[in-house]
Amino acid sequence: MTNREKYREFCKEESDIFIFSKDWFLDSVCGTDNWDVSLVEKGGSIIGSMPYFKKRKSIFNVITMPKHAQNMGVYIKYPDGQKYEKRLSFEKEVMTVLIEQLPTVDYFNQTFHYSITNWLPFYWKGYKQTTNYTYVIEDLSNLESVFKEFNHAKRKNIKKAEKFLTVKFDLPAKEFYENHKMTLEKQNSTIAYDFEHFNRIYSSAYKHNAGRTIYAVDEENNIHAALLVLWDKNSAYDLISTIDPDFRNSGAASLLVRDIITFVADKTKKFDFEGSMIENVEKSFRQFGAKQKAYFDITKVDSKILKHIV
Repeated sequence: MTNREKYREFCKEESDIFIFSKDWFLDSVCGTDNWDVSLVEKGGSIIGSMPYFKKRKSIFNVITMPKHAQNMGVYIKYPDGQKYEKRLSFEKEVMTVLIEQLPTVDYFNQTFHYSITNWLPFYWKGYKQTTNYTYVIEDLSNLESVFKEFNHAKRKNIKKAEKFLTVKFDLPAKEFYENHKMTLEKQNSTIAYDFEHFNRIYSSAYKHNAGRTIYAVDEENNIHAALLVLWDKNSAYDLISTIDPDFRNSGAASLLVRDIITFVADKTKKFDFEGSMIENVEKSFRQFGAKQKAYFDITKVDSKILKHIV
């Protein structure tokens, strides 16, 4: 079996693998033949994995993040009852083998899940890191407590929106895509992905019962805002959001966040806003009572040409 075939079986067995590293999601954002994976095996079982997306960019071979994958990076299956020192030693052992299996490329870039707090084995192999942030509601088990943490402005927006907007689920893929495209054009911006790419994500998420669209409309059937949210066993993720600038003050976005959190609360444990380094966006996520989480953006430049550019 190839590493990719082994990994597909591993994904079936290991429910804690983050959604962005699951084989079916990688198929949708990379293409079935455009990703591979480093594996560490012990006693016939996989104990570490690191999927990666390799492509040609200009004259360079690169490993990079596919569109709409918040994170990839390392997944480690830890033995039960490890002491802290043993855990760090185990991480070093597993990560070192994963790194050594990576193909030689001119440029490497991956973002790791915020649960990965030790990147030293990568540092020792010549990699660099930048710290980014996301915002996460850590416990969805008590929705009353979750919504109490929304600040006054968010609660006010929700009450306003409830008076004249209707929340619906399952906006078809083409309509969601065209709405996002239209809302960006109103802001003199262009959409950064094509419909075929979006449709693969949408179809795969629905097929695996791991995602839904939610949207808010007024009496004239204008879409004020829409979300595509994915989830796995441990977290839901606000993957793509659209807000029509003509209705920016309607409160629709806040209403949708509340209602999608309510929807996913019995399916997962957390809600990840897929944080932004943009100041106004960061402020909005923070106002939902979400906690700041640091995560690593790992890079390495091996090309002599790129070293003079980057």
